[in-house]
Amino acid sequence: EPTSLDPHLVDDGGERAINDNVYETLLARAPDGELVPGLAAELPTQIDDTTWQFSLRSDVTFHNGEAFNAASVVGSVDRIIRLIEAGVTDNDGFFGVITGAEAIDDTTVNITTDGADGVLPARMYWLKMIPESASASEDLSESVVGTGPYTFVEWNRGESAKLAANADYWDGAPAISDVEYRFVSESGSRFAGLLSGDYDVITNLSPADVGQAPQVATAQGQEHPILILDADEGITADPNVRRALNLAVDKEAIATSLFGGFAEIEPGQVLSPSILGFNEDLEAYPYDPDEAKRLLDEAGVAGESITLVGESSGRWLLDAELVQAVAGFWEDAGLTVDLQLPEFGEYLDVLFDRDNRADAIFVSSSNDILDADRQLSTYYQAGGIGSSNSDEALSALIDAGRSELDTDSRAATYQEAVQLAYDEAYFVWLINNQDIYGLSERVTWSPRVDSKLLVSEMSAA
Repeated sequence: EPTSLDPHLVDDGGERAINDNVYETLLARAPDGELVPGLAAELPTQIDDTTWQFSLRSDVTFHNGEAFNAASVVGSVDRIIRLIEAGVTDNDGFFGVITGAEAIDDTTVNITTDGADGVLPARMYWLKMIPESASASEDLSESVVGTGPYTFVEWNRGESAKLAANADYWDGAPAISDVEYRFVSESGSRFAGLLSGDYDVITNLSPADVGQAPQVATAQGQEHPILILDADEGITADPNVRRALNLAVDKEAIATSLFGGFAEIEPGQVLSPSILGFNEDLEAYPYDPDEAKRLLDEAGVAGESITLVGESSGRWLLDAELVQAVAGFWEDAGLTVDLQLPEFGEYLDVLFDRDNRADAIFVSSSNDILDADRQLSTYYQAGGIGSSNSDEALSALIDAGRSELDTDSRAATYQEAVQLAYDEAYFVWLINNQDIYGLSERVTWSPRVDSKLLVSEMSAA
């Protein structure tokens, strides 16, 4: 279930699953990931190093009847900046470099950044546009109004949410008329509902159930389950302890036994091979439990307690089971693991608490904007909302990559950054799992590379 339906406040896959169908963005992506115009009429033009100009569609209306225009864009940008400055949004890793927007005329707007930012077009694939009248709102959960192919109907807290087709959608009314989201955290219950015909699409289908589902759709997804290690304090401040934690985990067993082969071992980075900056020279830390024990003994921490935080809601495929497996490997290496699995809302509070970092905290890092800056600025860079290190050299590399406009130079800088993080073992890298969906017999749909659940791309017999 979403923690909020305000698209500017939270970084929450439950929110996106619903709101991606209600709200739209200036730029969009084709199912294969290519950046294409959305509410913008064409791809942006770069005016100078810090200014990008967007030409807007003139035939778009919000669900409440307001016109979409440059004032809407300015209001949306101003609101996200205000929320970042107030420290009340989880999205500063996406939009922290944006400094403002200026309407040139009704269909032209300039967006500015605090320095050269090669990521700005991808950011505009992520910033949802809201009506100008909503820009002063503190929370949009009770007023879900976009321009998209579906309109918001209701959110029955704890149970479901409903959408209805927008008959006046600027790009044509979608084929499916009504959509209901059911919030079912237990994998077995989701699967039972699929088999009984109650559900048409279920996410996070267990690999164990693939052979029995009416239809299965898979894609090598953008989910990269990792463990963020506190490099500044506690037992994980020692780099040799962090290396030991990597060596202690049998990632091959996780990929084959737990995920049934629907996963690939992560090569020491959270970037997929398709993402600019992927470092082909990195290889996964090998499974070497004897060396892990030796490093822990040498560090004088054998038998000591380490806190490992996951979550229990089933937000990601086999997430609790994955963390429990890691805890078992670490205990085999000689540590006492304090395993904590809070509910999702409490888990997010822990994940984004910059002042009290857990020794190790699980997150499935998805590259939502399909650009390296999303993951590096959020989890790798000191000060990032999910970061647990204060490495100034790493931070400088990420800043340099973000401000570099030459593609080859950006790639080289990011490759250097992920190499540094690998050498310092700031994370325990695990796997890159596939997105596995169960479909009823009547549904036709192919998963997207960005893992979005866009109902307008589905059809039902």
